[in-house]
Amino acid sequence: MQEVNMAKKSYEVLNDPFLNKGTAFTKEERKELELTGLLPPQIQTIEEQAEQVYAQYKSKEPLINKRRFLMEIFDTNRTLFYYLFSQHVVEFMPVVYDPVIAENIENYSELYVNPQNAVYLSIDSPEAIEESLKNATKDREIRLIVVTDAEGILGIGDWGTNGVDISVGKLMVYTAAAGIDPKSVLPVVLDAGTNRETLLEDKLYLGNRHKRVYGDKYYDFVDKFVQTAEKLFPRLYLHFEDFGRSNAANVLHKYWKTYPVFNDDIQGTGIITLAGILGALKISGEKLTDQKYMCFGAGTAGAGIADRVYQEMLQQGLSENEARSRFYLVDKQGLLFDDMDDLTPEQKPFARKRTEFTNANELTNLEAAVKAVKPTILVGTSTQPNTFTETIVKEMASYTARPIIFPLSNPTKLAEATAENLIKWTDGKALVATGIPADPVEYNGVTYEIGQANNALIYPALGLGAIASTAKLVTNEMISKAAHSLGGIVDTTKPGAATLPPVSKLIEFSQRVAEAVGQCALDQKLNREDITDIKVAIEKIKWTPKY
Repeated sequence: MQEVNMAKKSYEVLNDPFLNKGTAFTKEERKELELTGLLPPQIQTIEEQAEQVYAQYKSKEPLINKRRFLMEIFDTNRTLFYYLFSQHVVEFMPVVYDPVIAENIENYSELYVNPQNAVYLSIDSPEAIEESLKNATKDREIRLIVVTDAEGILGIGDWGTNGVDISVGKLMVYTAAAGIDPKSVLPVVLDAGTNRETLLEDKLYLGNRHKRVYGDKYYDFVDKFVQTAEKLFPRLYLHFEDFGRSNAANVLHKYWKTYPVFNDDIQGTGIITLAGILGALKISGEKLTDQKYMCFGAGTAGAGIADRVYQEMLQQGLSENEARSRFYLVDKQGLLFDDMDDLTPEQKPFARKRTEFTNANELTNLEAAVKAVKPTILVGTSTQPNTFTETIVKEMASYTARPIIFPLSNPTKLAEATAENLIKWTDGKALVATGIPADPVEYNGVTYEIGQANNALIYPALGLGAIASTAKLVTNEMISKAAHSLGGIVDTTKPGAATLPPVSKLIEFSQRVAEAVGQCALDQKLNREDITDIKVAIEKIKWTPKY
């Protein structure tokens, strides 16, 4: 039974998405809350409401209109929204979040209607941070914040204040997948300006209309937010999302040894990609330590994935030098070499020496790099569509029995290749995961299930495990446990088996991942509160959408 705040009455209740039950309020509740006459007389169950709403949802076209309709439900009745979401996870995930959310972000200011309980913080008014956070939360205990500065939104770049929707969407997945109480979460955008000229010239744009601020002023702004949030919400798990390439790693590294913080682009993408690679190797029967890894797109996500796979190689027994010798990063300038003056701190550990190659000066594109290096794993985070060409893919298939190829860029229009082409070009040998949902591929009588390297398979459960265990930090060991705990869900002996479990089992295996992460935190004695049974601790904080 959903608790109703009796201090609120009448339209205050109906206008509060955390309290509103719409036509499900009983006669007694309507009397007590002064709702008599404010609702149609018929009293519905949540099941009846969901059936009614889903029928309306099905009638909407195109997908962006489906999303906007669901957001209307979200804005008015959180419980009904999540009840419906839990029934249609596979169908709703790409609509509520990626890829459809990208279109909504691009038009956020023009279509703005409701703040959706988000907090908008401006670099021009850092003194207002504490007041703003207090105004947004009132009597709520916040356990989870997703914060973005919106410089690196998905594959579409800098969208300023419009990017707040990425924080809203991310938190939806936390609740739908892992049962994080929606009353305990808070979406935040740090508006440091934008470099997108179309926004600066748009009279309807709702964010700061000046160029993006960098340097000390930016980092002081971020720090004031972090310190204030940690002071106001002492049990907080802080998730950084879609920060720009020049700032993302710096921000994460500043706080990761002090607070339980997480960056999904750096760590989340790394975890799910590692999980996919481990799944692929279970199918092929090969060892990770024998692989040669190449990433095309060496930005925040690409370098983060490389580091996660590197850390795993260390855990599996390789020395630092042995592990690093197996990594090759390719970016817009080609294969990265250590004499380049524009390398980021995250790229430098993986940059190669030119003396390793007789034709180093020719390795200025992906095809040349693949032919010279002969990687067994190729991961794409470039946002450069169709760059995993037939020539490149067939080259990989010529020297490795089961090439692991993950075109992870999203949305769909930015993917490096399609799963169908990868299967056909390798005669069914490629082990594939994509960054966007992909239909099964029928080839030579085999149905190839395509795993989606969707961070949602990992980050909600990682957060649940950390929050339930009251972890002081999010450690590499906890992250590794998350990746390994996805193993065993897919039957890898079946022809055409996927490298990752399906989104349809998201709620089921989120529990499994959360337990593994939480237990790891307890084993490392990172819990701030006395917890003896992680399963009990998880059940205590999990929220179920029901009245």
